[in-house]
Parts: sequence; C-alpha cells; structure tokens
Amino acid sequence: MCIGQGESIKLEDFTFEVYRSFLDSLCPRPELGNIFKLQGGDDGSLSVDQMTDFINNKQRDPRLNEILYPPLRPAQTHTVMERYQQDQAQLKQGVISLQAFSSYLSCDDNGVIPPEKLDQSEDMSFPLSHYFINSSHNTYLTAGQLAGSSSVEMYRQVLLAGCRCVELDVWKGRTAEEEPVITHGFTMTSEIPFKEVIEAIAECAFKTSPFPVILSFENHVDSLKQQAKMAEYCRSIFGDALLIDPLDKYPLESGLPLPSPQELMGKILIKNKKSHKPPNNTDTKRLTDQPANQSIEPASPSNNTGEERSASKYRKTEFFKVLTRVDDEDDRL
Repeated sequence: MCIGQGESIKLEDFTFEVYRSFLDSLCPRPELGNIFKLQGGDDGSLSVDQMTDFINNKQRDPRLNEILYPPLRPAQTHTVMERYQQDQAQLKQGVISLQAFSSYLSCDDNGVIPPEKLDQSEDMSFPLSHYFINSSHNTYLTAGQLAGSSSVEMYRQVLLAGCRCVELDVWKGRTAEEEPVITHGFTMTSEIPFKEVIEAIAECAFKTSPFPVILSFENHVDSLKQQAKMAEYCRSIFGDALLIDPLDKYPLESGLPLPSPQELMGKILIKNKKSHKPPNNTDTKRLTDQPANQSIEPASPSNNTGEERSASKYRKTEFFKVLTRVDDEDDRL
C-alpha cells in the first residue's frame, strides 16, 4: 500500500482484498469486534450455532409473532453465512470470520427500516411535521459566515438541488432607496437585495420538486417602511403560490396536525417568529393599513421606555402575522 503523499499503486495490484484492507484501516469499526468477541468469537470465528443464537436473540425483534416470523434454524443461518463468508474453507467448517460478520451487520438484512416500509418513502400524505426536510442554513453565503460573499445565485442552486427550506437573514437597507437586504449581520459578508432573492426563489422553487418551499426568515428589519416592502414583494412576486391563510381543514390551533406536503404542493410558506401584542397598546396600527411609501420609524432605542421598546418589537413583526394569519395567543412560527 502507498504510505507517502504522491505515491501510487498499480491497478493490477489493487485487488479487492487490498481495497477491503484499505477500507478497514480508513473506517475502523472496533465496536463490531467487541460484539464479535462477546458472542464467542475469541478465536477469530463464530460457529453456525453461535451465529444462530446471535441472530435470534440479539438481532431479532422480540415483539415479532413467532408463528408468522419464526426464529432462524441453523440451516437457514448457514445460508445467510454463505452470502458474506468469502473464505470457502471457513465456510465448509461452518464458521464465519469477523470480516464476514461485519459485512452481515452492514447489509440490507439488518436495515433499521423494514424493506416493505421503504415503499412508503414517497407517501406525502402525512402531516408536514412527520418528515425530515432538506434544509439550508445561511443559504446566501458562498463561503465562510464572517467574511464570505453573498450571492442570489445560491438560492437558485440549492432549490434546483432539491432543498425545500432556505434561510433569509433580512436586515434594514441603508441606501437612499431603503431596500431591505440579506446578509450575515455584524460581519464582513456582502449584502444582496431582498427583492432579487425573492425573484430567484419564485423562479426556481418548483423546478425540481412540486412540494412546498419553506422560507425561514430571520428578520432584523426595524423599519416599518422596509417591512412593508418585504410584504409587498412576497405577495406580488410569489402571487398565488404564497400561502397566506391556513387551509380550511387545518386551523392553526394547538394539538391539531399540520397539512401534508401533498396538500401544500406548489405553495411557499413563510416561517417567522412573532411577538405577543403588548397589553393596553392602543396606538399600534396594523402594518397592512400603512402604505408602502409611508415610513413610520420607531424612536431611537436610547429614548425608548421599556413599554415603547416592547411595542416597537411587536410592530416589527406585525406583517408576518398578516401573512400567516397567526392569532395573538399563538406562538407558532
């Protein structure tokens, strides 16, 4: 085997046994050796009877009905060993080596998911929360999160690769146009326009998959005018694809299931934290009542009282409540 950088091995010398030895050295599994020894393989092998005992008493689910799923007999165990024991001499002796034992434990016969359940992998009729969702963190970054560049193209690429949840870290734009931007706050990462990201998502959201796309908003925008722009861009660019109201069958109430991916096909969902409405707050006006070209900025943080800061925090997240129609008593995203 090669031991130094830049060394090579002739193709005819790179046999299956050499490859197996290399793989064992690269990815050692000492725990399998311990199991092998505990089962009686101190001498480097397990007999048919020892292997049968291991399969029936260690691997077999004890909840199975013994009539419908009877334990293995030694003859059946020997058939299993034939599939993994490459050394024919050991096989004739009725023993299995550690290497063959490891191969057996890594095979489909020992899969965590029963083979018949694999056929359900495309069943998208269960509640959304029943699935692992292919997600992206800091989607906009092309490199490190301290000084890397941000790119609109990253949203196209991850969506085309099958991602169904992307992250948008939204901050207040400080140019004369007052356009919200996406960047990694308090770092040297570059900024990209929020509107261009929304356009890229609309373009590629369902090219690869028809199932719903979740936009995970990390909203740092403290400008009501720019939040109004964000809401307007989402509504106008996504159009009917944007899920604004809960589905009739699935009210946003505690204890009730979420809709299934099947029922949300072709829809874009916005996930954003919101604050409770502060008590006795009569001067907070809903964001939807404010025109997008009207700016109502909160007072300077240094001059705000605790109550004013709380009200400002509530106003900051108001439009997302409109988008998702979440009740004031509900803390859902």
